[in-house]
Amino acid sequence: MRTPDTCPNCGADLPRKAKVCPECGSDEKTGWSEQTATDGLDLPDESFDYNDYVKREFGGGAPRQRDLHWVWWVVAVLLIGAFGLTFWKLF
Repeated sequence: MRTPDTCPNCGADLPRKAKVCPECGSDEKTGWSEQTATDGLDLPDESFDYNDYVKREFGGGAPRQRDLHWVWWVVAVLLIGAFGLTFWKLF
């Protein structure tokens, strides 16, 4: 097993190829296992149902698209009108 960069127990930086943590004394048998390295990450376990989570958090329906396309048409007409008025006054 490879020595981690930081101690999974206390978070201290570990020198390369360290056998024991200089801060807390942890070693491979007491705290450098793969399970211990991921214990503090608060990851979901195998029974976690992502689809159920999404349904509970965001509802079951499909996302509704907003109908704002008419606003862009109004803005475009107003801008064209403003530019037209500006050029009409110049000539």
